[in-house]
Amino acid sequence: MAWNEPGGGNQHDPWSGGGRRGGGSGGNGSGGGGGNRGGNQGPPDLDEALKKFQDKLNGMLGGRGGKGGGGKGGGRPRNTFALPGLLLIIALGIWGAMGFYLVDQAERGVVLRFGEFQTVVGPGLHWNPPLIDDVRMVNVTRVRSLTQTQSMLTRDENIVEVEISAQYQVNNPRDFVLNVRNPELSIENALDSALRHVVGGTDMIEILTSGREILGSSVASRLQTYLDSYGTGIRLQTINIESTSAPAPVIDAFDDVIRAREDRQRTINEGMAYANAIIPAAQGQAQRLVEQGQGYRESVVAEAQGQVNRFNALLAQYRNAPEIMRERLYIDAMADVFARTPKVLIDVRDDAPLMYLPLDQRPGGQTGGGEGNGEAARGESGELDPRVLERLRTTSSAQGGNTGGIRREGR
Repeated sequence: MAWNEPGGGNQHDPWSGGGRRGGGSGGNGSGGGGGNRGGNQGPPDLDEALKKFQDKLNGMLGGRGGKGGGGKGGGRPRNTFALPGLLLIIALGIWGAMGFYLVDQAERGVVLRFGEFQTVVGPGLHWNPPLIDDVRMVNVTRVRSLTQTQSMLTRDENIVEVEISAQYQVNNPRDFVLNVRNPELSIENALDSALRHVVGGTDMIEILTSGREILGSSVASRLQTYLDSYGTGIRLQTINIESTSAPAPVIDAFDDVIRAREDRQRTINEGMAYANAIIPAAQGQAQRLVEQGQGYRESVVAEAQGQVNRFNALLAQYRNAPEIMRERLYIDAMADVFARTPKVLIDVRDDAPLMYLPLDQRPGGQTGGGEGNGEAARGESGELDPRVLERLRTTSSAQGGNTGGIRREGR
């Protein structure tokens, strides 16, 4: 029969050990307790375990326990330091847990102990005693930016408006945290000072036109010098001159001046380009003329030397045979003269020389009217005119049938 069946005799659960306690007649609480200690073989009861823990806690705090005659006996004296000690242990645990912190990859931690610098910690999990150490996180990879627009006086006593921007990073976390109270305000003031110093030493036209790049580099160099002297732990990345302009009331006039200067510069550039194109050509032509003159000089000198050498050679031959050389020189000279004349000399014995002009051989004699003149001197076959031949025959007959020789010199 089940232990909890109605009407059954077994009304105890299997873990309570009631069967063993029922073995004795008229058992009291002590006898029942002995039977329970001897026969309890099941799992512990949750309520009983909680009650035991409460009894132990009361015992530590000096309260009355549940043992020893069911609470009738006198309890132990209360421990006055138990509760504060427990609270102290809990507080120490919380305090120790508060000391753990995590440093990000882009950050560095500056550790201060009672306000005094200790160290700089890198990325990762760290522990420092809270309320004793103060850890200040500084991002060393983020690029910070600052922009200013200021009106200032130039060297030539004009007013310009300059918009400038600066990008910077934290280079030294310790200096950034400890040396300057407000690093952002410090770099803002330093940028304003450096910009005014550089603009005050520059003319307005240079600032508005071609001097903007030089202005930016000068401001960057001076600003970095200021930051290093202050010990801010900041490193500049770039300085950009966003815009430079004249004051609003006179900006139109300055725009006209700038356009005029640009036109002037463009004209200068065009003139330089033309000069660069013309000068090399002129230099080349001059060099060519010089070389031609040198070549002509060398040719004339060489020709003169050749004539001198030829004359010396003829002089030596002339000294050996003067008559022969004289006749030879005369023949060469006459051949040279007759070679350059368009006339023909016909030698007729014992009669006046007959001059013949070959019109067909003159320049242009074969075209135009020269064709008719050529036919007047020559026949259809291209020979001499019959009248000339007739006169030659008559002259030859008068000389006794001896026709003699006809010699033609030249062309």
